[in-house]
Amino acid sequence: MAYLDAHGDQLVLPQVQHIASPSARLLPQVTAWMGEISPGVRLETQAFADLSLARLSFSFVAGGATSRPLRPTSVGFGLSYTLPVVVALLSAPAGSLVLVENPEAHLHPRGQAAMGDLVVRAAAAGVQVIVETHSDHVLNGVRIAVKEGRAGPEQVGFHFFRRATETRDGDTRLVHVVDSPCIDADGRIDCWPAGFFDQYDLSLEKLL
Repeated sequence: MAYLDAHGDQLVLPQVQHIASPSARLLPQVTAWMGEISPGVRLETQAFADLSLARLSFSFVAGGATSRPLRPTSVGFGLSYTLPVVVALLSAPAGSLVLVENPEAHLHPRGQAAMGDLVVRAAAAGVQVIVETHSDHVLNGVRIAVKEGRAGPEQVGFHFFRRATETRDGDTRLVHVVDSPCIDADGRIDCWPAGFFDQYDLSLEKLL
């Protein structure tokens, strides 16, 4: 994480700042957001100037006690997978583009929802963020962020890609269809196409 070590003093845009951070600078902001995603986690970087390298370690705080520093290979993979995404979203200037694939990977539901919240905050700061996700927790994190006013509904868009068949001149072929549900200021979505984050409800119906 040479970038985080070199740019740790960079100021973060106001819209994405975490209120639990003691500073608006990148390193404490990343630490605060990682703590939101994985409660209790702390980050430390150590530079090796002669080698143009930096070492990252994680520690955990609980009940006033702090663990010893741990290498990324010694903690859950969700932390090392998520960290570059958080750094990219917090360090991106207004007008830039960030592409994110499956930000929910290896995270528990709370962390997934927090990622949705952070994505919305970045969009409100003027960063164009394109996210591919299969997580209803990320979706709901986005919806809650809109409802709580961290971004307007016009700053958020959803696109659901599905396969269908089309018959033309007696020939049936596979086509790809894009549905684009709209969100309102209360975080409500106007339509739910079949297959669009509906598996929880379908499974619950079988359990009841």
